[in-house]
Amino acid sequence: MEIRLTDFNDDWSQMFQTEVEFLQTIFCEEIIKCEHFGSTSVRGMKSKPVIDMMCIVKNIEKVDVFNNQMESFGYDIAGEWGITGRRLFRKGGDSRTHHIHFYQFDNPEIERHLIFRDYLRSHPEEVDKYSRFKEDLANRYKTTREYSPAKKKFVSEMEQKALCWYSESQTERGK
Repeated sequence: MEIRLTDFNDDWSQMFQTEVEFLQTIFCEEIIKCEHFGSTSVRGMKSKPVIDMMCIVKNIEKVDVFNNQMESFGYDIAGEWGITGRRLFRKGGDSRTHHIHFYQFDNPEIERHLIFRDYLRSHPEEVDKYSRFKEDLANRYKTTREYSPAKKKFVSEMEQKALCWYSESQTERGK
């Protein structure tokens, strides 16, 4: 896919909420909670205009039962897509609008994603730094195949900062 990096859009929150409501009509009680994460969930962040959402479910195996139904609504079924215990659905084809990540309630990936999101929401200087980095990459690379691996090290380092920030904030709360 071609890189489509854009400024933050206030409509992304509503797009997330609309998708949550739709998914709840399909998965019903299996969904415990949905979270908006990734760059589109952080005010001021430059982003590919693709809503990353996480649906936390009771039993990840039961998600597979809905594959045919999701496909009939136009979703791509990507399965685990490199992360054990995840189910990924993509919406919008080449003009992708949503990545929907399903995790069972006890999957450690949930906390990692939410801590990183909350860290960025609490650190606007990091949002600026990350946005500038993404703009630089978007100017150098034309496709997500090149862009995504190029940002991996930067994101990993920022995630480590986020995990330290979270750990420190938990320690301070305990005092």
